[in-house]
Amino acid sequence: MNDHFFDKDGFHCYYISMFSGLLKGFKDLIYPNYCLVCNSRIDSKRQEPVCGNCWESVEKNLPPFCSLCGRHLNPDDTKLCPSCLNKKFNFDRAFCPCLYTGTIKKLIHEFKYSGKDYLGRPLGSIMNTFIRDYNLPMEYLDFIVPVPLHQSRLREREFNQAEILSRHIGKEFSKRVLSDCLIRTKATKTQTELGTFERLHNMEGSFEVKRPQMVKGANLLLIDDVMTTGATSNEAAKSLKKSGAAIVLVMALAN
Repeated sequence: MNDHFFDKDGFHCYYISMFSGLLKGFKDLIYPNYCLVCNSRIDSKRQEPVCGNCWESVEKNLPPFCSLCGRHLNPDDTKLCPSCLNKKFNFDRAFCPCLYTGTIKKLIHEFKYSGKDYLGRPLGSIMNTFIRDYNLPMEYLDFIVPVPLHQSRLREREFNQAEILSRHIGKEFSKRVLSDCLIRTKATKTQTELGTFERLHNMEGSFEVKRPQMVKGANLLLIDDVMTTGATSNEAAKSLKKSGAAIVLVMALAN
């Protein structure tokens, strides 16, 4: 038998090497060495579960932004996009860093429906970068509120993706996350299955503020993963405003 197994330093080196191998194997289980979007191999040194090409292909939502829903304005638009001209939302303004296409659409789907909660870190980083790049008024906000899931859906998924994103933002900007303040009282149908009018009707009366004293007079940042028609954010903001919230800004990862 080799003497180094009995040597103190050699003994330590052997077990450190073995432990490092176990850690690498565990890391590969969590962060597979293939891209979640295109399935190409990823350099083992890369910290993200997405290859560089796919990460660069993320379609950003670029200014000028609609002053209500946050979508990109066309050259003929003024302050509002065409879809917001005849709408009245309960939130004060919305912001979205990305377009809901390609890489981001795939990652959000993996995040929500395939249990890949570790995607919250890179996706939350996109939101944090947007906040800094466009100087969102974080200093005037009191709390971050994630859009909640109904208990039945939370049991099914085991985590709330909006809460994970909220915690990454809260940590970055030193803001408290009120994760149990807003609750979902109705197990609504998935919004992706419905048209615009059906989405609005589907969300009516879906939310309730559990601790209204926490939000009374407060400026809030409401967080969700996707905003399409704005029906979910609108109904959540309605409950927060009814409970006395002063300002409710909305931020979704994509629209």
